[in-house]
Amino acid sequence: MAAEAPRRALRDLPPERRRALEASARNIRFFHVAEKRHGPRSWRVSAGGRTLGQEVRPVAAAGLYVPGGRFAYPSTVLMTAIPASVAGVRRIVVATPPRHLTPEVLAACALAGVHEIYALGGVAAIGALAFGTATIPAVDLIAGPGGAWVTEAKRQVFGVVGVDMLAGPSEIAVVVDGSVPASFVAADLRAQAEHDPLARAVLISTDARALAAVRAAVAPGFRAQCDFVKVPTRAAAARAASARAAEHLSLAVRNPAALLKEIPNAGAAFLGPWSPVAIGDYWAGPSHVLPTGRSARFASGLSVQTFLKRTSVLDLSRSALRAGRRDAALVAEAEGLTHHARSLEARFSK
Repeated sequence: MAAEAPRRALRDLPPERRRALEASARNIRFFHVAEKRHGPRSWRVSAGGRTLGQEVRPVAAAGLYVPGGRFAYPSTVLMTAIPASVAGVRRIVVATPPRHLTPEVLAACALAGVHEIYALGGVAAIGALAFGTATIPAVDLIAGPGGAWVTEAKRQVFGVVGVDMLAGPSEIAVVVDGSVPASFVAADLRAQAEHDPLARAVLISTDARALAAVRAAVAPGFRAQCDFVKVPTRAAAARAASARAAEHLSLAVRNPAALLKEIPNAGAAFLGPWSPVAIGDYWAGPSHVLPTGRSARFASGLSVQTFLKRTSVLDLSRSALRAGRRDAALVAEAEGLTHHARSLEARFSK
């Protein structure tokens, strides 16, 4: 894609749409700059002649997959490229199916600081980013959502390159207690269900009437994608939500912050009646690229840290090595690695 195309697309967007994309970009950048400020940094600690620590650096090149399928996703450009830019990635590459290179997608690339854009989708895009082609240099890490084929391709290239996560269909878990209007909750369920026929929603409550009210407000066409779970106590609701480890967790309850402390597993949490998941999808700040399929038990959403790597640093004085070499050599000998032991002694042999 010609370098001037994103800038031209941004310039030619209808003013209201440009303003909306710019507002989203500002919020996303604000959040990720704050994350970087509070996140891991290079550090050193010294004791007994040893200086130890870590260097935290960005990957050199990141390939961002922006899916096509049923829709075009300028929001995904912002939600992946801005964290990469804030992390300090020097080469940010976007690949997306040709028919989804809309003016909005191109404009988002301009706002997010994307360096290269390729009109290429699906498995071919993942392969090109991982292994390189005559026209597309390989990257170090691939991030961004996709369908089943893209996810499997990312699984297969992991190890050749890094990948952010293996994301599946969208999902939402909502805990309700009747304090938030059923129409609000139903709207959030429908919003996630429309992503994909395979998207799933679960509603959890101690209040049967609250469950029934939301069920009645959900259009019949979406009910097959929804589960309605009655639990005996608020603590049981927290356990059920945590067991789901959903991509999106909505707490439509009184005192949602207190309940969140009891739910350790979720990709992103949306608290109270005025934090619909859709505002996080587009505008609030944190990335909408989140772990699915219960992987929030061990994985996190895309962020600045996705694009950072750590290098351990060891700097010993002669006296520190002298003090520690015998213990290290004994462990090496116990493992049968005699040359390891000899390398420790070599610096002190006459």
